[in-house]
Amino acid sequence: MANKLYLYPLWLRIWHATNAILFLALVFTGLGMQYSPVDDPFMDFATTITVHNIAGVMLLISYLFFVVVQLFSPNRKHYVIVFKGLMQRLLKQSRYYAYGIFKGEQAPYPVTAESKFNPLQQMSYVGVMYFLLPVLFITGLALLFPEFIIQKFFGFNGTLLTALFHMLIGFLLTLFLLIHLYFASLSKKKMSNFKSMITGWHEH
Repeated sequence: MANKLYLYPLWLRIWHATNAILFLALVFTGLGMQYSPVDDPFMDFATTITVHNIAGVMLLISYLFFVVVQLFSPNRKHYVIVFKGLMQRLLKQSRYYAYGIFKGEQAPYPVTAESKFNPLQQMSYVGVMYFLLPVLFITGLALLFPEFIIQKFFGFNGTLLTALFHMLIGFLLTLFLLIHLYFASLSKKKMSNFKSMITGWHEH
């Protein structure tokens, strides 16, 4: 398969699909807890909280599995940032997304076996996996066990601050998901990026 690269092993595809299902469950239950009408809720509030907590714990387990497997998998190389010349690469990729892609230009950093992420993708994935998600889990666990939350933080209620920070991170991750889906749809062959997460093969 000269025009294809096997970039997504089975474990990664299963993990990716599991994450998607769990995160969507968290988004819908999170929105339900915040915005569902009291007199006509989409789901019973107690049930919503239970589903949200279970999905959150399962996502944490899935995340820990990813981190451990990354230590021994060749996939980890795609998350190693080379800082030399990084700003130039980010600007070049940004210019392509803002202008070049609509003019039919070739991608400045095409997918290869050694680098399946372009600079912007790599930075965003590293930020999500190693910053936003850990903060989401820490604040989520704190809300699950509120007795460990500092009562007052610079005069503000600690539980309220934790909840607000948890929701903010959840919003940023939801925004990332929407952007992720949008860029996945930009392949020249429609649906090929989505297909690759099923077959494991990336088409050039």
